[in-house]
Amino acid sequence: MTFEEFKNAVVAEAEKSGITDYELYYAQQDSTSVEAFRHEISEFSTGVEGGVCFRCVVGGHMGYASTEELSPGAAAALVRRAAENAATLESEETPLLVAGGQTYEAHEPAAYPLPDAARLVKTVLEMQDMMLGSDPAVLDNSQSGAYVSASTVAICNSRGLDLRHTSQNAALMAMPIVGDGQEMSNAYEMKRGDFAKIDRAAVIAKAVKKAKDSLGGGVPATGAMPVVFSPEAMSSLLGTFSSAFSSEMAQKGLSALRDKEGQTVAGANVTLVDDPFFEGGAMMPFDAEGSPTHKKNVIENGRLVTLLYNLQTAVKAGKATTGNAAKGGYASKVGVRPFVMYLAPGGMTEDELLEAAGNGVYINSLGGLHAGANPITGDFSLQSGGFLIENGKKTAPVKSFTVAGNFFAMLSRIRDIASNLEPPRGGGVTGFTSPSVLVDGLTVAGK
Repeated sequence: MTFEEFKNAVVAEAEKSGITDYELYYAQQDSTSVEAFRHEISEFSTGVEGGVCFRCVVGGHMGYASTEELSPGAAAALVRRAAENAATLESEETPLLVAGGQTYEAHEPAAYPLPDAARLVKTVLEMQDMMLGSDPAVLDNSQSGAYVSASTVAICNSRGLDLRHTSQNAALMAMPIVGDGQEMSNAYEMKRGDFAKIDRAAVIAKAVKKAKDSLGGGVPATGAMPVVFSPEAMSSLLGTFSSAFSSEMAQKGLSALRDKEGQTVAGANVTLVDDPFFEGGAMMPFDAEGSPTHKKNVIENGRLVTLLYNLQTAVKAGKATTGNAAKGGYASKVGVRPFVMYLAPGGMTEDELLEAAGNGVYINSLGGLHAGANPITGDFSLQSGGFLIENGKKTAPVKSFTVAGNFFAMLSRIRDIASNLEPPRGGGVTGFTSPSVLVDGLTVAGK
């Protein structure tokens, strides 16, 4: 049974049951991933995941039910279970559905032929050979990988909404391990897009250089000093603390930004953007409730312009939704999440940023983000790796040190932002990216 046939069956069953307010949400992802190790395929997975979620208003309450089965019997059971669930709820929240007939921005997602499984296997094995032959320092326990997916989301409801969006993603990964006879180091590099246009040799060369540059690292001195975060490291911090910008978390008392809209929360040079149409992202024209999406400044020149809202949290706050309703999976309840969140780039190169730092530490890797960072308070103490900055230049590699501070205080101590904004990290609807950032006076604990 196709989704369209199943949708019609659900609508007929809802009308038969006297349900006048309802929504059907459908999500499906067809994906294949391959990894190679020592000239052989070490991991291979392929499959189709997804299903439908039906929610309806009965007695002033919203009930949910979901299924992976698309059949007439499943359609009837889905409507019945959602109605039964609504009847057991005691929540006082007002059930809300999006009306049809709204205007949605037109942005076409990237379209290119996705390779089949055989092509993926061949590509990954070729990358293994290329990587192992690229440099004598590359060890045979290095890995390569590839991933492709095609995703579809559809939403329809009793208020005239009927939306559908399809996106795709493809990526190549190089994961070299290098050694110099005394120690080993590893790195990871990923490039998304059309396999036919990706320069595999360039991806490998960048990853190998990153791994080799980390060999022989010492430990920096302890103290408060300027820190330059690489795009990768700053993206990791943004992702870790992104829940602070959720109105849902703020309304639960789980965000330090609660009641701070309109206030200055960062330096005047800081603008934080959420963009559903960022190139390389999913290009989502609607959110998980069917509201139109749009690019927005969450922080603009240091001022917190808005938190991110869905319909429910917007009503609580007396505001309009920002089009940031999200579902963790087709069966999940509706929450709040960014699309592609990034710091707006400045006008400096990374080299100029290093020169402005003078002496300090350049951090390009962060570990322990789950255990060493508190998204509610903003405090963090994280295992780090990178390079010394001496006289405005990146010099000796350093590792086995921690960087500590508070994310929200850090936003006010960003001195400069570089122009090297990278593609978003993450292959789903939500991603994070950033240019390099210079922050004054962070605490580095080394020797």
